[in-house]
Amino acid sequence: MCSRVLGLGRELILARLFGAGFAMDAFVAAFRLPNLLRDLFAEGALSTAFVTTFSKKIKTEGDESAWALANKVATLAAIVLSLLTILGMLLAPQLIGVLAGGFSPEKREFTVLLARIMFPFIVMVSLAALVMGMLNAKNVFGVPAMASSFFNLGSIVGGVSIGWWIDPHFGERALIGLAVGTLIGGTLQLVMQFPALSRAGFRFRPDFLWNDPGVRTVLQLMLPAVIAASAVQVNVMVNGRFASGLGDGPVSWLSYAFRLMQLPLGLFGVAIGTVTLPLISRSAAAGNTEEFRSILARGMRLAFLLTVPSTVGLVFLARPIISLIYERGKFSAASTDQTAAALQFYALGLVAYSGIKVLAPAFYAIDKRKTPMLVSFGAIGTNLVLNWLFTFKLNMGHRGLALSTGCVALTNFLVLYFLMRKETKRLGTRLMAMTLGKLFVAVLPLAAVCWVAQNTILAGWSALSFPLKSLYLFATIGAGSVLFFGSALLLRIDGLEDVTALLRRKLGRFIKR
Repeated sequence: MCSRVLGLGRELILARLFGAGFAMDAFVAAFRLPNLLRDLFAEGALSTAFVTTFSKKIKTEGDESAWALANKVATLAAIVLSLLTILGMLLAPQLIGVLAGGFSPEKREFTVLLARIMFPFIVMVSLAALVMGMLNAKNVFGVPAMASSFFNLGSIVGGVSIGWWIDPHFGERALIGLAVGTLIGGTLQLVMQFPALSRAGFRFRPDFLWNDPGVRTVLQLMLPAVIAASAVQVNVMVNGRFASGLGDGPVSWLSYAFRLMQLPLGLFGVAIGTVTLPLISRSAAAGNTEEFRSILARGMRLAFLLTVPSTVGLVFLARPIISLIYERGKFSAASTDQTAAALQFYALGLVAYSGIKVLAPAFYAIDKRKTPMLVSFGAIGTNLVLNWLFTFKLNMGHRGLALSTGCVALTNFLVLYFLMRKETKRLGTRLMAMTLGKLFVAVLPLAAVCWVAQNTILAGWSALSFPLKSLYLFATIGAGSVLFFGSALLLRIDGLEDVTALLRRKLGRFIKR
């Protein structure tokens, strides 16, 4: 929650200082390059492959063998990613040409400059993801979860300070400071985890003996994961290329909207997937199929419980949420309308995204590493067809790109779910369907509250003062949340008792203090 709220704060500051146009489009496109590689090698393939192997190593051979593997993988990752960074900086013009071919020459040149500054980010954030995997495998979740908050703090404080130093009026050159800020944030994200890693028992010693069964296992798991992730990144590049040809603004609108959708996705889908992976990896290593099925199915149901109401809220309240957060400074009411439209379509894929975050890594735990890769290939074709259909044939512009993203996520989840069900023989599908049915009933009061508010207290939104906007919006969200969780309790939706019991335990400990 801290990470996502600070990330939202970072976007708010960027929106206020730079709006949505030439400069911000360039920054978003430039940051996409190291971010794509981070998703490809670090928080995607490397993290999943390493956590799976490391967890099994602890289970079967003990801590000493697992730490030895960690030293080998960390040394290899540092060297390979450093070389990749240098190569990326050299080839930045060509890469930007692929990602943002619709940019004007001036805009493309500025994007290349920002990309070269930010490329070393991939080394730091990749090593941070590796450390996070070690800690998660040792059942330490709090510190690595907070690490990305330090990235946001570093990029906000450091980036804005350097940006002001370069240009106190925050023209486009000030974005160079924000680019440097991403490097400061990436360094903080890595370094702040070191004390916890030391307490867990890890001592880093460079180890170049990579001809090791554990390293080979990680690389063998990584290869299909990289290919699978590359298919996802192809979709991102295709969407970026489409958006760059729609003029100034669409790249930024989509970025701001996707950041908001990532708030509930990070809070719930990513968090549940992070905790689930080491658990199911140990179950798979022990050959306990029943426990594996139970943990996986429960994780997906819990993700649905927490993201279904988020979806309804984002669809109904997209415009007031965007307006309250972003609409100030250089971010205009017109930008609010366009960003809100993208958010509504992105939100349609939120539930599927959260399910994928829990489900996809499970295939690596059972050594079915090629399955997500093959499914991702199908997603490339689906994404291309839907982009063409929604953006050009139906003239939906950037909204069509957001809708295509949601549809692709839903398709991916359904395919992965039925393939996993085939592997595990059963996956609690009847209980899953019952949970989704009850959730549909439980969100009806939430949707009704949002609709009534839109036509009453939120109807004259533009004429309201900021305090009244905040009061009315938070009152709507609060009332809808109470009605949803009240309905969910009456319907006895699976997983809700776990959440309420956890909250009672945490609250009880806090009161005792």
